[in-house]
Amino acid sequence: MSSSPPPPSCNKLVLSGPVWLASDIHLGPQNPKTAQAFYAFLDKARAQASALLLLGDVFDVWIGDDCIEQPEPWLKEALAQLRAVGQHIPLWMGHGNRDFLMGSRLAREVHAQMLAPQTILEVGPMRLLLAHGDEFCTSDLAYQRFRAVVRHAWVQRAFLWLTKRQRQAIAHRARQKSQQTQSEQNAIWHDVQLQSIAKRLSETGLETLIHGHTHRPGHYVDAHQCVPIDRWVLPDWEADHLGAQDIARGGWIVVNEDGVCLHQPHINAKTESSQQHSPG
Repeated sequence: MSSSPPPPSCNKLVLSGPVWLASDIHLGPQNPKTAQAFYAFLDKARAQASALLLLGDVFDVWIGDDCIEQPEPWLKEALAQLRAVGQHIPLWMGHGNRDFLMGSRLAREVHAQMLAPQTILEVGPMRLLLAHGDEFCTSDLAYQRFRAVVRHAWVQRAFLWLTKRQRQAIAHRARQKSQQTQSEQNAIWHDVQLQSIAKRLSETGLETLIHGHTHRPGHYVDAHQCVPIDRWVLPDWEADHLGAQDIARGGWIVVNEDGVCLHQPHINAKTESSQQHSPG
């Protein structure tokens, strides 16, 4: 494909591999086992990665950067773990649908940089588009309307004027409503739409997208109206709220000069499951 210049809303990162990516960890007071699994991953990333990119929903909810002033014990530990990474290797954090209020104050606290909503990543010959993924779930019209409203700067300023208790209550009600809506609607409403992805890839001159959000990890090769779509989906992390037959979830993607590799260590307890592919 032609190498068109990135649109104004798309920043570009040029890094040396291996670059590690993860998303959808949902850190919070109700997920201590998930947090410990993620912190073990951070130790591994700090030792083996040249940079770490977290593509959103790092936190189950984020009601404003002032939460770091007197952090609860779980958040104090989370900040310390992220800071240990940010002091050792470059760390970037992107906004998800649950933590889109993360800001520069948090980034400074953990020695991170904030990712643009969509970012072009270059690692050697590899050129990929990075996103959280919720913006491509365009069949869910109600969510897209909600997303457009809450991303307005004046709405966010008004929300942050509220007390922490008020913001927490609003976030809790919004989360409950979202869970109820998702259980009532067809699951396909909450997956990405190829038409939206194809449009964005055409605009950026790319063929490969890495995203999270959908909790449907894997490597998907598709096309829409002759636009090739090479799509990698990051796993979500879950070790606390599992059924009797469920296994813990989690994983990450590694990008280097040779290609893209998806790691899901919980799929097989003895042999780490991975898929590898070098986009053309």
